[in-house]
Amino acid sequence: MNCIGVFVANWRRCDIISKIIFSGATMGIVVIGAVFVDIKGYPESNFIPSGRNAGRVEQVHGGVARNVAEDIANCELRPTFVSLVDRSGTGQDVVRKLKDHKVNTDYIRTTRDGMGTWLAVFDNDGDVYSSISKRPDLLPIADILDEQGDEIISNADSIVIEICVDKEIVKRVFKLAKKYNKKVFAVVANMGIALERRDFLQSIDCFVCNIQEAGMLFSDDYTTKTKEEMEQILSNKVVAARIPSMIVTMGGDGAVYADRFGNKGYCPARRVEVKDTTGAGDSFGAGVAIGLTYGKTLAEACEIGAHLAASVIVTSENVCPRFLPRELGIDIEIED
Repeated sequence: MNCIGVFVANWRRCDIISKIIFSGATMGIVVIGAVFVDIKGYPESNFIPSGRNAGRVEQVHGGVARNVAEDIANCELRPTFVSLVDRSGTGQDVVRKLKDHKVNTDYIRTTRDGMGTWLAVFDNDGDVYSSISKRPDLLPIADILDEQGDEIISNADSIVIEICVDKEIVKRVFKLAKKYNKKVFAVVANMGIALERRDFLQSIDCFVCNIQEAGMLFSDDYTTKTKEEMEQILSNKVVAARIPSMIVTMGGDGAVYADRFGNKGYCPARRVEVKDTTGAGDSFGAGVAIGLTYGKTLAEACEIGAHLAASVIVTSENVCPRFLPRELGIDIEIED
């Protein structure tokens, strides 16, 4: 997809709308990370944490990076997904669904242990009470990047990486991003693993995580902080660590953002009825990547993220529904 950046002035609102023309020559936003199968249990009546609960069990395609790729595609932006699936029928279903949503799946390989599993139990508020996951073997992604990384990254609009993938994959991504001068945005699936990638923070154009993950990253507990306190704390941490920019989501309390130049702010959450919070953070990250890739400020990108996240938590789906790019403030022309 050839991406031509043009700027159209909206004289009444005095703002700038980015206009992008897509054709079939570039990769769009390239998303790199894992595919999971999510198995989710919901109680039918009052949830008993230590007892047996009657309810329903659903199985859906998941994984942070997979969700982000589908979220971007659901905004009609034609991303490319670099990942793995296994040889099961579910693996083929994952690829088929992504193709149906106009994700470029040319760089998804089939391996024996290509997909992970996430098992979660939800409480009556739609929040995860407890979960356990089995991660896949993602090292074959490094082979994809060795063999086809130049053609993928040279034609990318930007890169979203699940930062907790194997370090060998992360190294290759940042080497290619530097070679072709591409922005890299990072999302998190497991902060315990992501902490081992902390040395890459200064190379990430924007790092997105939740408030519990931020506490792990900075060795503190922020769960009782007000949004005003968290905004200042994040700004201090980002400036000190020389992180280009970072966003911390706080669930129903919104999100705070900051950059290394001392700019900071707050983005309120949309007020909607919560059914299932799974995937909301992934949709937020997808919205941020969309905004920052196509000419929006950090504040505007947060607004897009909040919009997509709110559309996810009102359903039991892991991804946002369909949006036209102009609903997000991005003027797009797509050529098939």
